[in-house]
Amino acid sequence: MDFSSDGSILAGGSFSGEIRLWNTHTGEFVRTIAAHRQQVRSLTFSPDGLTIASGGIDGTIRIWEISTGNNLHTYEGHIDRVNSVVFSIDGNMLASGSHDGTILLWDLTPDSEVIESVR
Repeated sequence: MDFSSDGSILAGGSFSGEIRLWNTHTGEFVRTIAAHRQQVRSLTFSPDGLTIASGGIDGTIRIWEISTGNNLHTYEGHIDRVNSVVFSIDGNMLASGSHDGTILLWDLTPDSEVIESVR
């Protein structure tokens, strides 16, 4: 689970691969995002609150637009489930940690690739 930076949205991942969003001021359900084919293991809001990153048991990291639920990008590089994802403070990088024993750093600029792999 994670809160948006302004605290107005709460996101939670599910065993079925969905991300569910709620408005924290009203308690109303906002939307469901069909994020992964299997369990969402981790999720985090970008610092600007416009996107959310999810890591799944399928080994992928996906970036979602909050306002539409559209998938903006899918990153592949782990060979096992992704247990954690976190944005850098400026939102230009993403770190992902996997059950495969690696941490990957991703450049989120267009045509990005893995910057570094740490074991």
